Amino acid sequence: MTEPKNMFDSNFLNRREALLRAGGGAGLLGLATLLQDEGLLTSAANAATIDPLNPLAPRPGHFAPKAKRVIWLFINGGPSHVDTWDYKPELEKRDGQELEGFDKFTGFFAGSVGPLMKSPFTFKQHGESGKCVSSLFPHLSQHVDKMAFIHSGFTKSNNHSPALFMMNCGLPRMGFPCVGSWVTYGLGSESRDLPSFVVFSDPLGRGLPKGHSQNWGAGFLPSVYQGTWLKPSGDPIDNLNPPDVLDEQRQRHQLDLLAKLNKRHAEQNPAEKELAARIESFELAYRMQSAAPEALDIEQEPKHIRDLYGMDDKKCAHFARQCVISRRLIERGVRFVQLYSGGMENQRSWDGHNDIQGNHSGFAAETDQPIAGLLSDLEQRGLLDDTLVIWGGEFGRLPVAQKSAKPGRDHNPHAFTYWFAGGGTKGGTSYGETDEIGHKSVTNRVSVNDLHATILHLLGIDHEKLTYRYNGRDFRLTDVAGKVIREIIA
Repeated sequence: MTEPKNMFDSNFLNRREALLRAGGGAGLLGLATLLQDEGLLTSAANAATIDPLNPLAPRPGHFAPKAKRVIWLFINGGPSHVDTWDYKPELEKRDGQELEGFDKFTGFFAGSVGPLMKSPFTFKQHGESGKCVSSLFPHLSQHVDKMAFIHSGFTKSNNHSPALFMMNCGLPRMGFPCVGSWVTYGLGSESRDLPSFVVFSDPLGRGLPKGHSQNWGAGFLPSVYQGTWLKPSGDPIDNLNPPDVLDEQRQRHQLDLLAKLNKRHAEQNPAEKELAARIESFELAYRMQSAAPEALDIEQEPKHIRDLYGMDDKKCAHFARQCVISRRLIERGVRFVQLYSGGMENQRSWDGHNDIQGNHSGFAAETDQPIAGLLSDLEQRGLLDDTLVIWGGEFGRLPVAQKSAKPGRDHNPHAFTYWFAGGGTKGGTSYGETDEIGHKSVTNRVSVNDLHATILHLLGIDHEKLTYRYNGRDFRLTDVAGKVIREIIA
């Protein structure tokens, strides 16, 4: 067997084998571990297309994209499809009846299963498409002709953490790259001064989604591709402002010296040139100190924009501000923004186990006008055509009641609704169906892998070709499955 030219080339060796062949030298072992921990060991297959000195440089996809950027409105906790976008007249007719043959372990609370329960919300038709929409969304209902609905989604878990990992990372367990990381790895960044992938979480003290940062982590991809989490309070990014003792000139001199030393080390040790990716990380942090404050300064927005999003309305001001910042970021080259509505589980998110009416009414009031404002704003700026807006959570909810003083709904992995808007999708269309009561997806069923394949396709990426070699295997976001939902693509 021919020895590989580079002992760290993962086409030939896994991490353990590389360390063994290093001969026990403490320095080299330390370097290998450091590189692995930093996520800087890249595969030879991708080394030809990614500049190690500039791993975030923009790269072309596999074909012409319809969307250049993504804003994913993650409706955390599992929104009820039968109370939002998937109207079921039969559920109204059978309200209070037992669901014969129902598996009580479908949800999470087997001991609290009640009868079928109609939606507490009214549904009306809207737009030229005549789409039936819940009274939860008086503002968003005016935009249904921009939306492509997917009513037949299903997933692999009835529990939040694995379902969140599945929806974000393509597998129901932690440690794998999320969609935003895969997109950044595949396409690089359009901005030199801002992160390519940004994440917002709940700013009202209701916590992070289950699994926390694993939902926007890079997994085994180089860490430069992970999401940048903007903290909901205080400075959104740590160390965004330089210390008072360090003026701009001294900071610039320090970075120049560091870059010089790193480049010299890379030239002398070509097998370790992945280390040079750190140079770009330091430079990006430096550039962000001037670019990020301006991008995040929404006080510049005029009154008509504030009114459009509801920025001065107490019930939705927090989410409105995040939606406005999301628009400002994509205008400045940020490629992927993920915005979470809700925090942890139960009443801190759309996880309406108790009082589905009160739970969903509250979170819909927080998000309805801001998201509608975002769609209107993107359209009037000419950005919606090539910006993909996504709405949806980790799973749906059951058509049966979860027993409590004010009944709710338990988790439903068998059915959920997503909608896409803009970014080359067919507005005013619906794809797939659930059964007559919304219990299970039955027609044109859509897996999470299919959703991911479609997102990548709209961005000009072939989901079967976007791979990364790790532990001797070529991984991809869609694992070994996934088909593009071409029926919703314009």
